[in-house]
Amino acid sequence: MSDEKPAVLTDEEIGIVLQRLPGWQLERGQLAKEFLFKDFIDSLSFVNRLVPFFELKDHHPDVHIFYNRIRFELSRHDIGGKVTSLDGEVAKHIEHEYSTVKQ
Repeated sequence: MSDEKPAVLTDEEIGIVLQRLPGWQLERGQLAKEFLFKDFIDSLSFVNRLVPFFELKDHHPDVHIFYNRIRFELSRHDIGGKVTSLDGEVAKHIEHEYSTVKQ
């Protein structure tokens, strides 16, 4: 892991990231999206599947679990809750992993 902090995105850059990530929105200064699953077990399994990537990237999103729904909220807590290039990368990875889940 690098000690270098990811670049804080401008409003324009956030807009570009959101165009590339359908369903993601900027809410309360964070990239956010909710995902649906068959049941609670599938929801938890999905989060657990992402943990190694989150650790590798030293990025720990807010994760809200509601039985068969998961809401991710992405920003960097260590730089004042700003949206960074890493948040976009993490959102893209979440999307990729979700696309491989059979619903």
